[in-house]
Amino acid sequence: MTRCSSARSVLAALVICLLGTSAAAETREIAALRAARAWLAAVDAGNYDGSWRAAAVYFQTAMSEEQWRVAMEGVRRPLGLLLAREVGSQTYATELPGAPDGEYVVIQFNTSFENKRTAVETVIPMVDDDGAWRVAGYFIR
Repeated sequence: MTRCSSARSVLAALVICLLGTSAAAETREIAALRAARAWLAAVDAGNYDGSWRAAAVYFQTAMSEEQWRVAMEGVRRPLGLLLAREVGSQTYATELPGAPDGEYVVIQFNTSFENKRTAVETVIPMVDDDGAWRVAGYFIR
């Protein structure tokens, strides 16, 4: 094998490796986004107990189902019906402040509600103990 063909082989292997890594990153972000959207559907429907039960173990240990329901009734319900929601950004992380190391995707949605035209919802799905993506954090500003 010539030096040139050897360099091409290394380059081809590097490109294949990078494409595989990119596909894996895309797949995890798609899975995290799918989990976030399904979870948000329960919140949007006012099914706060159901959203708590569908959340990650980390989320459930951070607050009780009753605490979650009370928080959502005080914060989310007054916003009214969802009018529009689109993804603003997605960021993969393995470390987040105050959370155990793991796999997370921090997703920010640009959202409009009936009683709040401009909001940013941050939804943080994580890979749960069983390997499924589930929401571990939710914030509205």
